[in-house]
Amino acid sequence: MRHLPHRRDLLRTSALGFGWLALADLLAAAEPAPRLSSDPLAPRPAHFPAKAKRVIFLFMHGGPSQVDTFDYKPKLTADDGKPLPFPKPRVVSSQTGNLLRSPWAFKQYGQGGAWVSDLFPNLAKCVDDLCFVKSTHGSNSRHGGALLELHTGSDTFVRPSMGSWVTYGLGTENRDLPGYITICPTLTHGGVNNYSSAFMPAVYQATPLGNAGTPSDRVGVPFVAGTTPRDQQRLELDLLAELDRERVTTHGHDAALESRIQSFEMAFRMQSTAPTVQDLSKETDETKKLYGLDDPATANFGRQCLMARRFAEVGVRFVQCTHSYKWDQHENLKADHGKNAREVDKPIAGLLTDLKRRGLLKDTLVLWAGEFGRTPVAQGKDGRDHNPHAFTVFLAGGGVKPGISYGATDDYGYYAVENKVHVHDLHATMLHLLGLDHTKLTYRHAGRDFRLTDVHGEVVKAILS
Repeated sequence: MRHLPHRRDLLRTSALGFGWLALADLLAAAEPAPRLSSDPLAPRPAHFPAKAKRVIFLFMHGGPSQVDTFDYKPKLTADDGKPLPFPKPRVVSSQTGNLLRSPWAFKQYGQGGAWVSDLFPNLAKCVDDLCFVKSTHGSNSRHGGALLELHTGSDTFVRPSMGSWVTYGLGTENRDLPGYITICPTLTHGGVNNYSSAFMPAVYQATPLGNAGTPSDRVGVPFVAGTTPRDQQRLELDLLAELDRERVTTHGHDAALESRIQSFEMAFRMQSTAPTVQDLSKETDETKKLYGLDDPATANFGRQCLMARRFAEVGVRFVQCTHSYKWDQHENLKADHGKNAREVDKPIAGLLTDLKRRGLLKDTLVLWAGEFGRTPVAQGKDGRDHNPHAFTVFLAGGGVKPGISYGATDDYGYYAVENKVHVHDLHATMLHLLGLDHTKLTYRHAGRDFRLTDVHGEVVKAILS
């Protein structure tokens, strides 16, 4: 029989370890914070030639069902109502029952014969520009952890978001706008932590336009049109910079203060640019209709997508649009997934069409994803539970192979089984397309070099063009 050590023995034998922990904290505290450059968002060279210059991330908050959207499973239809013939995951969100067929029909589209359900009639016309990754999987079955993992690479700790890593690595192409903008971001399941810069300087955090509770026709950069004359504002900012230099001389480097001054400088520059970019009135009626702005059902997300195109067009490095928080169908799957898809289908197809005809799709990476998928087994009468073990994302433009499907799930869509792509791999691939080596894009904090992919991640080379 194995004997556990007594408490006193444990403390005596591990006492030296406490000293090492204390020393590690002291060394981290002694490490000076990185000094911000005078222009921290200035464009920086990539590690190698990039295929993509910018990212538009379309986030479907709640977890769309892969087996009802893009992962066609005829055996699920054939075995509707039967028990799952293999074990369910050891850890599940809640009780589920037997197999539940999709209420939507699937058809093949495009030259590659991609399967798309009737939920997305407009996106179905764009499949030859899309790269479906059907074997995506994550580590967390709860919304909060899964959102953090998708956005930051960690489901347990607060880390910089992927948009922060991209702007930290590359800067931005437009010096008069933030490098990272998130439109109508979620307030739940981590909230600001999903788009924060965490321990990086605040200049790399996203600038939110509104939030999930704000209609997109009422969002924008607040207070951008000041009433104080510009020459007076310039004098005020110059005074702040002078006071900062004096403080550094007497008290040393202050990263927080420098970040605040950088935000003031950015706000000053945005006054002449942001109002024009945010003004959709100059868009043609045809373009507005393309995004669905003429339909109350599609106008809200359509406006987000149109704004994303405008920001990307003028050089913003990373733009996120969020359809929040609607895709969590534990019940009423047919009604609610149907409503959700109707709200985003035409706007996303419009965005892809518009980017392509303007010549922007070739160097803009578009990513569509939820935080996880859904189970092929039923929850209640007509719902599906969370499923991090398999979900579908799609990418377009920016150096990915168009018109292909990569990876596969089992016969019912429960587990990724072929060419599995973890969220870390997705991040590594995104950075690679932007010309960044995910193993070399690091930021030193608390005595350690951090990265978006932590110690994981492989570039999915098979989807690169």
